[in-house]
Amino acid sequence: MAPPPTSPATQALERPPARWRRLLIGFLGFLALIWYFYPSNEATTQTLYRPPHPQVCPQETQNVAIIGAGSAGASAAYYLNKFTQPCPRLNITVYERNDCVGGRSTTVNAYDDPEYPVELGASIFVPINHNLVNGAKEFGLPIQGRGTTNRWHDTEILGIWDGHEFVFTQSDANNEYWNIARLLWKYGISPIRTQNLMKKTVGSFLKMYNAPYFPFKSLTDAAVDLDLLSATTAMGQQFLEANDISEKFGHDIVQAATRVNYGQNLDQIHGLETMVCMAAEGGMSIQGGNWQIFDSMIKDSGATLFLNTSVNSITKDSGGYAIKTTTPSLDSAQDQSSTESTYDTIILASPLQFSSINFSPQLSSPPPSIPYVSLHVTLFTSPYRLSPAAFNLESNANMPTTILTTTPQHKTGPKKLPFNSISTLGTVAVPRNRLYEPSPEDDPECGTRPTEYLYKIFSPEPLPRSYIESLLQTDAEDYIIPDDTAPISWIYEKRWDSYPYLPPTNQFADIRLSMADNGGEEGRREDRIWYTSGIESFISTMETSSLMGMNVA
Repeated sequence: MAPPPTSPATQALERPPARWRRLLIGFLGFLALIWYFYPSNEATTQTLYRPPHPQVCPQETQNVAIIGAGSAGASAAYYLNKFTQPCPRLNITVYERNDCVGGRSTTVNAYDDPEYPVELGASIFVPINHNLVNGAKEFGLPIQGRGTTNRWHDTEILGIWDGHEFVFTQSDANNEYWNIARLLWKYGISPIRTQNLMKKTVGSFLKMYNAPYFPFKSLTDAAVDLDLLSATTAMGQQFLEANDISEKFGHDIVQAATRVNYGQNLDQIHGLETMVCMAAEGGMSIQGGNWQIFDSMIKDSGATLFLNTSVNSITKDSGGYAIKTTTPSLDSAQDQSSTESTYDTIILASPLQFSSINFSPQLSSPPPSIPYVSLHVTLFTSPYRLSPAAFNLESNANMPTTILTTTPQHKTGPKKLPFNSISTLGTVAVPRNRLYEPSPEDDPECGTRPTEYLYKIFSPEPLPRSYIESLLQTDAEDYIIPDDTAPISWIYEKRWDSYPYLPPTNQFADIRLSMADNGGEEGRREDRIWYTSGIESFISTMETSSLMGMNVA
């Protein structure tokens, strides 16, 4: 399938979707050279598991219900169909309570213009994310990443802010070897040790894609077998210290990555997820939105998809599992239509704690409820760059285009920062109805429209508009939009239960769930209810959710 054509407006945004990652990759990239001199014996290349073909095709058709159309649910449908070839006997139905596929991978259109889709949730994946990369290639989806043309600015600068000063900056205009020298001068050998530790830890995780570890019946047992509990049972800070990585490098660099990725400091997040944050080499995304991978997976599986459909109850009976659902009526949002269908197998592909499903009989050992990070995402456009004065810099200073944060350490500075990161994603053409006096030169057929900067902020709390405006250098450029909307011309805000808090743990939720029978005894052997979200406390990414969907398939 050929990639769809892109318009000039879309091409303007064909660049890494998370600016900080590209710059962070820049400082991590040099470590590839160091790996040559400090080799690791841990392999990171994998051949994905392929099940043996059945000797005899089943005669009866199995009905499978998947609840959730995010990464896990879409992957479960896709691999169920793939693993049962060449003789599939499955009817797959996917229920999704939202109006779109993708879960936390979704896009918002800047200016409400479909030519400018912006990732709101899961923004990026990397080459070692085998399922996502293979899916993108199989479905012919256009990938954007490092080396993308049409950059929004000649120089990109990464800065890590502690509320008082930038503790680390790096410009892609500098010579790569100069950046290497600066990094090693400031942090010694800790960057090398961190990269080798990441490579070893992630290398162990990648073994989960193949026998003898895949498919795994217990995530806890798999973590034990792969010696990953040493990482999941230690705080990130302790894990780094145990591996002789300096506190300063952890505070300045590693913690900036955990804060932008998971909204958590090194004394809140376990060591395994800390290492995942440092595996940013080769970041990429799908032009138009990563949700297209999961949408393509569901379509390829042949599953029947029901959007805007909530599962209310699951009742076990002699014929299987009766699922009752409700869907808003097309005529009135207040009215709902109800249906009931029976299935042989149930896959719960979203956190059970956020559903209102009633089980009859009750689950004998339901997955534990775990706290999730409340993340506020703010997208906005403005004709103004970020203000040096807002970050204690001189007016003529080279202002970072992407700002990560770490915890304040100054006695006179703030105790808590209002944001986790600020990214300048690119530039977008101003809609003609926002210009002062549209002229023939503004007509797309005669010339180009003025552009504005597109920003993305992650924060633990909603940010007042006045605070956002204070971050902009409003005295440096002319207005190109009406006075009543300046200096922010468009804004979109979203609160996510984005990912779980990830404290140290040595136990993960069961993959196979059981319901008590009428006599109160467990019917584990008979029950075919599978749960994917236990992996969220292990590693919370699009790829690991896909891995768990593949595993239950």
